[in-house]
Amino acid sequence: MLRIIGDEIAVVWQKFLTFALFVVGIASGVQIHKLERFIAPITEKTSRTELTPEAWALEIYRTIISTLGGLAWALLIFFVSALIAFVVVKGREKKESLKEE
Repeated sequence: MLRIIGDEIAVVWQKFLTFALFVVGIASGVQIHKLERFIAPITEKTSRTELTPEAWALEIYRTIISTLGGLAWALLIFFVSALIAFVVVKGREKKESLKEE
């Protein structure tokens, strides 16, 4: 990473990646529309889902799986981008070394 973007900005990119992973993890893990089922008012046409231990376990499991899935996609996109940048930098270095010879 240091070779692709330079020493002075690598720390900032690391902090940004950490922040982005937190945002993606939370955004993909917390599903507001599913949480609304538990606090929606009860009307004649609808009923409220009960928060039983089984419902809690299922929602926690869904949250963990969604969070990990979102993080996996974010990291895949980051690493593919880093790989492309690495190939471009290597190509330029090779082109410059051939010009010098």
